Amino acid sequence: MRTLLLVLTVVVSVALCGCEALCGGCRAPREHHSSSSLVDFLYPAGALPPPQNSLPELRVPLRVGLAFLPSQNPNAGPDAALKEQLLERVRQHFSDRKFVSDIVIIPDYYLGTQRGYPGLQALQRLYSLDVVALVSYDQVMHTQENNWSLGYITIVGAYVLKGDRYDVATLVDLAVVDPATRSLILRAGGVDTRHGNSTRVELPQESRDSSAAAFSTAADQMIAHLDAALADFEAQVRSGHANVQVVHKDGSKGGAGAFSWGWLVALVPLLVWRARRRAAVAAPDEDAEEEAAAGTTAPLARGAGHRPLVRSGMHRPRTARSARAIPMRVPRLSVRN
Repeated sequence: MRTLLLVLTVVVSVALCGCEALCGGCRAPREHHSSSSLVDFLYPAGALPPPQNSLPELRVPLRVGLAFLPSQNPNAGPDAALKEQLLERVRQHFSDRKFVSDIVIIPDYYLGTQRGYPGLQALQRLYSLDVVALVSYDQVMHTQENNWSLGYITIVGAYVLKGDRYDVATLVDLAVVDPATRSLILRAGGVDTRHGNSTRVELPQESRDSSAAAFSTAADQMIAHLDAALADFEAQVRSGHANVQVVHKDGSKGGAGAFSWGWLVALVPLLVWRARRRAAVAAPDEDAEEEAAAGTTAPLARGAGHRPLVRSGMHRPRTARSARAIPMRVPRLSVRN
């Protein structure tokens, strides 16, 4: 009987108690880092930026290329499906702008073969682009065990107790560059921070879900900041303080408020109509002035039973403008017997 009880005790202990191989024991804090750097992409191998900035020329409406920068670690960061979803969200939000003709989503592997501005210039010629919008990111995830991890000594505890904590910090940045002049036109970014607790078994899945949600939230904030940056950029272009030259593809130059030849031609009929209307209004006024002058100098008929002659033109209807401008002056007449 004692032997059976001892065997049962050992079996239950093995079933309920984990060992170092099963549960992994107490683990040290770990860090996962994934990023794609704009500076490292534009100036690879320690290349230096140009000594002087060139003034970019924007030919509106613009054909814009939109792409994620290739990651420094292909096995980390957002997957291809998430990248496509985030880029499509940006494209739909800005495709209806009046200065944008089209936004083309470009896969990131097109940028992996040749880095730097020479690669962007080749991509610009391939897709007939005016500017390129590059999306970069940086995400850091910390994982460590909390006090509940003591329950991992049992196999059941690894499934039930949330003894692992994760913290995620994410940055998503979008920069619009002109490959021809190697100039940065504008940029905007968004950030997100979050944390949570998970069981040992569910930690990999929950950390992946938290990473994807952090990218989505940071992208939404980046889109809002890009909206504000574009509004400020448009105001600078209108006022002439922007460091760009806007050229319309129909040949006219200037900001968004400049008139093109099409607008000037459309305004010609309006100007002709206004000139004719002014001439029609001025004609009755001139007739009224002549008639008033003739009425004051006309000879008066004298004699008994005769009344003063009044010119019929004096009773011609007058406009309100002529009545105010030329008051009527009728001389006093006396009849002599």
